[in-house]
Amino acid sequence: MFKKILIANRGEIALRIIRTCKEMNIKTVAVYSTADKDSLHVRFADEAVCIGPPPSRDSYLNIPRIIAAAEITNADAIHPGYGFLSENSKFSSVCAEHGIKFIGATPEQIDGMGDKSNAKDTMKKAGVPTIPGSEGLLKDVDDAKINAGKIGYPVIMKATAGGGGRGMRIVWKEEDIQAAWESAKQEAGAAFGNDGMYMEKYIEEPRHIEIQIAGDQYGKACHLSERDCSIQRRHQKLMEETPSPFMTKELREKMGEAAIIAALAVKYEGVGTVEFLVDKHRNFYFMEMNTRIQVEHPITEEVINYDLVKEQIKLAAGEHISGKNYFPQMCAIECRINAEDPYNNFRPSPGRITTLHVPGGHGVRVDSHIYAGYQIPSNYDSMIAKLITIAQTREEAINTMERALSEFVVEGVKTTVPFHQQLMKHPDFRKGNYTTKFMESFKMDAE
Repeated sequence: MFKKILIANRGEIALRIIRTCKEMNIKTVAVYSTADKDSLHVRFADEAVCIGPPPSRDSYLNIPRIIAAAEITNADAIHPGYGFLSENSKFSSVCAEHGIKFIGATPEQIDGMGDKSNAKDTMKKAGVPTIPGSEGLLKDVDDAKINAGKIGYPVIMKATAGGGGRGMRIVWKEEDIQAAWESAKQEAGAAFGNDGMYMEKYIEEPRHIEIQIAGDQYGKACHLSERDCSIQRRHQKLMEETPSPFMTKELREKMGEAAIIAALAVKYEGVGTVEFLVDKHRNFYFMEMNTRIQVEHPITEEVINYDLVKEQIKLAAGEHISGKNYFPQMCAIECRINAEDPYNNFRPSPGRITTLHVPGGHGVRVDSHIYAGYQIPSNYDSMIAKLITIAQTREEAINTMERALSEFVVEGVKTTVPFHQQLMKHPDFRKGNYTTKFMESFKMDAE
């Protein structure tokens, strides 16, 4: 087992990892930018190293500085959390070159799943259902038109190196292909340095359902059931729940089996997620694989009583998994609390928190790094907390969430708490009747 782990991340996920390391008697090293010098992950780690100024490229994305911090503190492993360098194959390789274990996927697995076109081809060959689409990358706009004609409209063009909705365009008819092609390629090139495009059938009324997986270094894999992540804004998740209200026992078993096939196809090592789009007829299609811990991992932990970060660390240290699959024993919901103004088009609201009261009580978990007096930096993602509720039934989990949200007091900045309060009361949400298009028709009631 590792003696000391450096956490190459910040905020709530860094604090989350530190907690598990302490329980495993593993020393921790926090890295931080000057903007995060007062963050709780810096305070609660055994050691802390400043790695640069606020911009991510000069700190949390600066591989030489992170490796230097690991070397001067004698860390024998690095946990990348999510975001930043967690799916960067170069970082995984550099860690190996310096004799430091990267707690995550291998460079080959990251590259294989990071390129969405290659990932789809790999899954297709393995027998995992994939969305009908182009064979590889599109050569030019004429090739795009030919493929769209074969697939049938509507289609969606996607950047092969894409993420977060950038470099994606839905096309409903042929005369719109040219403009969509040009704007998507330009956006993808600017965002990712790679303007390669591929095309898929556009799935109408889809659910975004992901399967949590784990794999060891000896060719074994298991799944830990599903999470429904369909409520999104601009392809960014707002709320997640497990089990999915759309799921049936038969579909859960089929999707779990497909996720294991996907993991075995790439000899997956560590904890990861296989993401699927599910249409209204409950046909499911591989979308992508995330080779890291997910933001929404706590709800899975709660419904199966399973510490996923501990599992990551154990698998990276060479331990075996049992191969047993897990299914939800309870219901859990996670609301992402962001420093944003939901009454003003979710505009970011960085600043100093003047008053804070965090909810508690039976069935409530809060993962956060904030405190009264904390200055929320404007340099990073706006998520400041994850509020999780757990109960025997979905209705009880929603009711507990409503109660917990009413206790969550954050003053000094705007937050998405009012949005989640209205979401929990929405009749379609309470019925479990929602898709990835839910937010297109959602309107906030007056403040």
